[in-house]
Amino acid sequence: MSDRQDAAGERPVLRIVRGDPTPDEVAALVAALRVRSARQAAGTPAQPRVSAWADRANALRRPLPHGRDAWRRYRRPR
Repeated sequence: MSDRQDAAGERPVLRIVRGDPTPDEVAALVAALRVRSARQAAGTPAQPRVSAWADRANALRRPLPHGRDAWRRYRRPR
């Protein structure tokens, strides 16, 4: 895959800029790009966005501090 034009006179869609990928690696990249393109064409988002307000990780207790004077550091803001 280079800058030269093919027989139909069109430029290639992909161009390898650096490295020497194997044909399998190029095929995997093309497959991933096709899946992403199909999702965008269908209008489905790649990953649903979750609001920070709905994030349940905030309800989990953080680990308690250990060591000397740990009881003093427990409620101190970080």
